[in-house]
Amino acid sequence: MKRAAALPAGLRALPVTGLALALTLVAGGFAAWTGWDWYEAAHDDTRAYAVQRDEALAAGEQAVQNLNTLDHRSLDRGLDLWESSTTGDLHEQLVSGRSEFATQVKGAKTVTTARVLSGALTELDDRAGRARVLVALRVTVKAPGDASTDKDSRMLGELTRTGGHWKLSALGQAPVGGTPAG
Repeated sequence: MKRAAALPAGLRALPVTGLALALTLVAGGFAAWTGWDWYEAAHDDTRAYAVQRDEALAAGEQAVQNLNTLDHRSLDRGLDLWESSTTGDLHEQLVSGRSEFATQVKGAKTVTTARVLSGALTELDDRAGRARVLVALRVTVKAPGDASTDKDSRMLGELTRTGGHWKLSALGQAPVGGTPAG
């Protein structure tokens, strides 16, 4: 049996060096690909839009709940919350009618509590800072001496971004069934 001729030491190292170079190129290519993928994801407008959508929806649901919750025993705190949840004409209406409304609620001694059942953003103009929200909620009203009553309601709200936060600028009942909007 013949033995294969021994290779010089320089030629034996060549395959190991070639393998190391190939692995380095593959690793570098993978790093470049994942880096580019990360960069695209980080600078994708879709993500920023989704964040604004989620923030507007959460703020809209909370503001609608705030404006449907009021306790005569902590009236000032409740009305302050109403005012801090609103902006624009709606805010001005609440501020200008506050004392008259407070007198009515104190006289009736009611406790109104709202709970959001579901909500959806129906429109979002991120650049203009405007959005619309539809919120379904259950409002529980308790008057002195009476059993509490529940009423399910759908509200349409308009939101405006002010100071980096979404606030209600309009609020009204949503039409039900075949009732025309308007």
